[in-house]
Amino acid sequence: MEATQTEGTPARRFVPVPFTDVVIADRFWAPRMRVNRERTIAYQYAQCKETGRIDAFRLNWKPGDEPVPHIFWDSDVAKWIEAASYTLATDPSAEVEALLDEVVALVAAAGQPDGYLNTHYTVVEPEKRWSNLRDCHELYCAGHLMEAAVAHFQATGKRTLLDALCRYADYIGTVFGTGPGQKRGYCGHEEIELALVKLYRATGERRYLELSRYFLDERGRQPHYFDQEARERGEDPGAYYFQKYDYCQVHLPVREQSEVVGHAVRAMYLYSAMADLAGELGDAALLAASERLWENLTTTRLYLTAGIGPSRHNEGFTRSYDLPNETAYAETCAAIGLVFWSHRLLQLDCDGRYADVLERALYNGVLSGVSLDGDRFFYENPLASLGGHHRQAWFGCACCPPNVARLLASLGEYVYAQSEHDAVVHLYIAGQGRLRLGGQTVTLTQETNYPWEGRVALTLQLEQPARFGLRLRVPGWCREARLRVNGEEVSLAGKVEKGYVRVEREWRNGDRVELDLPMPIERVYAHPEVRQDAGLVALQRGPVVYCLEEVDNGPALHRFALPREATLQAQFRPELLGGVTVLTGEAEYLVDEGWAGTLYQTRRPAAETRPITAVPYCVWDNRQPGQMQVWLRESC
Repeated sequence: MEATQTEGTPARRFVPVPFTDVVIADRFWAPRMRVNRERTIAYQYAQCKETGRIDAFRLNWKPGDEPVPHIFWDSDVAKWIEAASYTLATDPSAEVEALLDEVVALVAAAGQPDGYLNTHYTVVEPEKRWSNLRDCHELYCAGHLMEAAVAHFQATGKRTLLDALCRYADYIGTVFGTGPGQKRGYCGHEEIELALVKLYRATGERRYLELSRYFLDERGRQPHYFDQEARERGEDPGAYYFQKYDYCQVHLPVREQSEVVGHAVRAMYLYSAMADLAGELGDAALLAASERLWENLTTTRLYLTAGIGPSRHNEGFTRSYDLPNETAYAETCAAIGLVFWSHRLLQLDCDGRYADVLERALYNGVLSGVSLDGDRFFYENPLASLGGHHRQAWFGCACCPPNVARLLASLGEYVYAQSEHDAVVHLYIAGQGRLRLGGQTVTLTQETNYPWEGRVALTLQLEQPARFGLRLRVPGWCREARLRVNGEEVSLAGKVEKGYVRVEREWRNGDRVELDLPMPIERVYAHPEVRQDAGLVALQRGPVVYCLEEVDNGPALHRFALPREATLQAQFRPELLGGVTVLTGEAEYLVDEGWAGTLYQTRRPAAETRPITAVPYCVWDNRQPGQMQVWLRESC
């Protein structure tokens, strides 16, 4: 299972346990996955059908027809295929299979004789094929179609879409490269790079891995390809509306980059591919760059919710410590991309830092992107709202809804990993995982009420005794973990390495491991350079970030101040928002007394004590509309 690499180079040491070998049966994720499977998938199919996205693959559009197939529509359908394929793999459904067969046949049939497959540039602007890689998403759409093809093949064994996308990838390999007559281009919106790695792993065809490496190696080279193609279009390269090429991460060769910049989703997809290729190719320079970038992001540009990208202007990054709350962009797709990137780094080095961020994103910045009933979605995820920000049924740019759907449908892939000698538990979710260790199947059964409680019990089922290591993650938010094996206390002193405790022994059928992760309510403070959060405090319990909503606390949430010594309680409410743990206590509330007819005074405003209730950020805006706030003033 462990990759063979030259000493001193990175290797993909761990392999995720496929989601098809994981059963999720908890009170938190299982209901959301059921809604995703039973409601969201059908709803998103209907939206893609009604808006013309699916029928665009019929290639019967003519000038004057409405709607006009858009340059990124193919990617929305591709992500839907991927999500539906994942659900079909774990929960067979004749209805879903029929829908998939219909859409897959339509997409595959849209392939051209040379292998090209893009609805917009086949029927709307065929003369402009590959003429604007910077802005027009051709390779981005190709990448999402490749991911869909791999997912559909792995779920069903059917090669219809996989064969069509292999032909497309082969054609792309003839167009782009360093050979005579080839274009030295790459996509302005990264995605194909990571997709080609998936295609390589599914087919074993190394040319796809090499094409991915080409696209990464070419980025940032001088002179810029984007300048060249702009001139060929008769445009002034200096008129590019974002001016700087850091918007799409081509300001420097990828191995020289050290600061997370530009469009957040593009960056996450690029960095994910860098981590993939670092492991597959043993490229130490790629890994070093990826680690530098991850450190830069997580120490200077990450919201408490693991949202990323504060600016609407570029859908991305601005500068270090610039983390506004009410105007936070924090696109859902960007948080999903952070999950992808962190998970890939986790396979190279079982380091709990990556798992901590992955978990924070899943429970907060990603899950907030979809309503509890599965048919309303956030594109932007602010950390404060005056009451006007709500989930929408769909978007003209609908990248986020199917992105959430495909992540939820494949969630099991993020729970466990394995190497030749170790079983690894990254996330604590009740259910089962089937691993292959020592030539036999090892089943891990988790019992837990995580994230509401921190007690986890794992039972091992083996055909015969076997010696291997069991790595259990000790989350960064937990400082007093306790471990027992078959009822016997195991000291963790000196045994937690990079956020994981490793227990190696001869395991026998029925062995039981108990991990206790105390989950106190904690106050969180931002770095002093985060000016928007100076003097403010946020609440967190375990991996869950909390917020105040107007429906629980009344209007004018900005008037609340949480006393430094105030006591807070955690209480599980099964009837609320699908069953959540809320935090309750008392806070100071500024009142209007003595302010009639005046705007400013020299005396301090009067305050009274009022009860407060905080709910998990991921479920806000699921009840009546109103204000929301994550960060609160703190009083003495």
